[in-house]
Amino acid sequence: MKLKIIYIIIFLLPVLSLAQETFKGIVMVKENGKMKGLEGATVYWKGTDIGTTTDEKGWFALKYNSEYKELVISFIGYTTAIVPINSNIELHHLLEEGNELDEVEIKTRRKTTAVSYLETSNLTNISSEELLNAACCNLSESFETNPSIDVNFSDAITGTKQIQMLGLNSPYILIAQENIPSVRGASQAYGLTFTPGTWVESIQITKGAGSVVNGYESIAGQINAELVKPYKDDRLFVNLFGSNNGRLELNTHFNQKISDKWSTGLYLHGNHRSKKIDTNNDNFLDIPLAKQINIMNRWQYQDLQKGWVSFLSFRYLSDEKQAGEIGFNPSKDKFTTNSWGSEINTNRVDATAKVGYVFPEIPFQSFGFQTAYSKHKQDSYYGLQMYDINHESVYSSLMFNSIIGDTRNKFKTGLNFTYDKYNELVNEIDYSRSENSFGGFFEYSYDDLENFSLIAGMRADKHNKLGFFFTPRLHMRYAPWEKGVLRASLGRGKRSANIFAENQQLFASNRAINIIDDGGEIYGLDPETAWNYGVSFLQGFNLFEKKGDIVFDFYRTDFSNKVVVDWENSQEISFYNLEDESYANSFQTEISYELIDKLDLKLSYKYYDIQTKYKSGVNQKPLVPKHRFFANANYITKHNSERFWRFNATYNLVGIQRFPSTMNSPLIYQRPEFSEQTNLLNLQVTKVFSRKFEIYVGGENVTNTTQENPIVSADNPFGSYFDSTMVYAPINGANYYVGLRYKL
Repeated sequence: MKLKIIYIIIFLLPVLSLAQETFKGIVMVKENGKMKGLEGATVYWKGTDIGTTTDEKGWFALKYNSEYKELVISFIGYTTAIVPINSNIELHHLLEEGNELDEVEIKTRRKTTAVSYLETSNLTNISSEELLNAACCNLSESFETNPSIDVNFSDAITGTKQIQMLGLNSPYILIAQENIPSVRGASQAYGLTFTPGTWVESIQITKGAGSVVNGYESIAGQINAELVKPYKDDRLFVNLFGSNNGRLELNTHFNQKISDKWSTGLYLHGNHRSKKIDTNNDNFLDIPLAKQINIMNRWQYQDLQKGWVSFLSFRYLSDEKQAGEIGFNPSKDKFTTNSWGSEINTNRVDATAKVGYVFPEIPFQSFGFQTAYSKHKQDSYYGLQMYDINHESVYSSLMFNSIIGDTRNKFKTGLNFTYDKYNELVNEIDYSRSENSFGGFFEYSYDDLENFSLIAGMRADKHNKLGFFFTPRLHMRYAPWEKGVLRASLGRGKRSANIFAENQQLFASNRAINIIDDGGEIYGLDPETAWNYGVSFLQGFNLFEKKGDIVFDFYRTDFSNKVVVDWENSQEISFYNLEDESYANSFQTEISYELIDKLDLKLSYKYYDIQTKYKSGVNQKPLVPKHRFFANANYITKHNSERFWRFNATYNLVGIQRFPSTMNSPLIYQRPEFSEQTNLLNLQVTKVFSRKFEIYVGGENVTNTTQENPIVSADNPFGSYFDSTMVYAPINGANYYVGLRYKL
């Protein structure tokens, strides 16, 4: 036995000797508050010609000699670091941003929208440059050039756009700003319109079960919007916008460096629409009259040498909408049968604080604290129906990040607290309530630095209405060959349905409201619970010396308990709980390819099978097409010059959609079983005169596609069959716009 051990030691000595000859490490940078490996950084021993570059995950390996005492690390746009080395211990180094170079020659062009090859979860990044390719006046309009998110109209009265992911509406998507849940509760219907597009720096879209760090409510996926930072944003930015439908908009940013560590920004947004439009001659406004004032002040503190970064944000919003018949006058027609009209007035105050600390000597270890407060007050009426909601919310999160052994094994752990107070009045019926939850989470990440990684998370929460429950989430990534990535995910989500705030279009009809009490804590209903699981395959390729990639996704959401929104009786809308047999299957394939120099092409096909169990039986979810085709082309004439043109075209073919049953209505008010398919085309041309100034013109729905008679019983809006919810296509025709951007 001893002899065998001696032989093994003798055999291993050369291997150990070689291992000690190699010096390994990782070079990291901080982006959007997260640590990530930096690809392509130059690393070499000072005074020698022994060097290398970091791989796609930031790792490097160098020949080691005890005589080498200093390691030089450099990358364009970052301060070159000279790191003292006293022993052969694995190095983890964080590069700091710098401005050492006056001029940078761009050799490659980064895609404005890209599916990540390296992230464990199925993540798509949308840059601020991509947001310029659409009118993008607010967050709800920021996804029109992205095939992963569907944008639909919710009704024919309010003009509200609703987003969907994996065939499910926005309440099933966790929508956050800088990882703080934002569009939820009272803001579900209109909250996406409260964030101007110019305030957004980038958007991250995660399909399927998201991270346990941000809570338990996510079911279909997560959308996170990173806002512009005062430290990096232009000192002055102005965006003017006007369209033929009467919409005028102004966005201005004012940023100022107070000191080396403090920066502040003042962001002003205003929009106004006073033009009355009725192109289909049904005596109803195609687009509501509206005005909004939105003001945000941000403060940023950063001391990278000591590892501190913090943000303070304050925002005030006033949003007013008037919809209904052309001749409606609120001062004399409100709550009368003289003329049908609606007003939706919202006032909102937000305050957020974020503090992060990265240990200077241990850059992979950090902690962060964030807290947010909001007060949302909406006073609204729709004809003779009244809906008022006040929502006061507090959110806090404390998180610690570190490693187990080495940086291949990372973890996040922390605590969340959420408080929501609702004062909700529906036609003089009080549905007020308070909700609070306290929970903790632990998320483990493993990356073998080659072809396999996983993220496994678990959280436990105690909710005063939902009880005590666990939320597991799992993401895995495997790269079997070059530029090939296979992903899988599994996770559970749970949420309380805000049935009125999430379905406000019901008030723009004369349906009776029927809640079938199941003994639950909220509206008499039990919470929704669902499992989401899916697989995705991404393959990059080179064809005719041009790069491209193709993606195949399949996701399924199984509801173990669902709050069914039943529109199948044209005289009423019913809310009730049903278990099992409700599911959503989503298949998507997407191809991205640079057809010629600077001409990027995206093609996508989606198939949805969304089935809901109603009391009358299982049926396809209404007004969700089974088939969708998407195409986008983006061309830039000369990207490396300050003067260039940018052309963008987006086409959507939307398949037929099932109407809710109208069999119990008179023949004149009945709808067919299925809608027609629709073709939608958006175009935009931008002329960039310099880094400071550009002009853009464009058109939405230039095919002039509209839905005939979108409002049922428009001639008798106070009758029992009036309904504006049967919408599958635009109400207004082609919309053309012009705008300019100026920055200093």
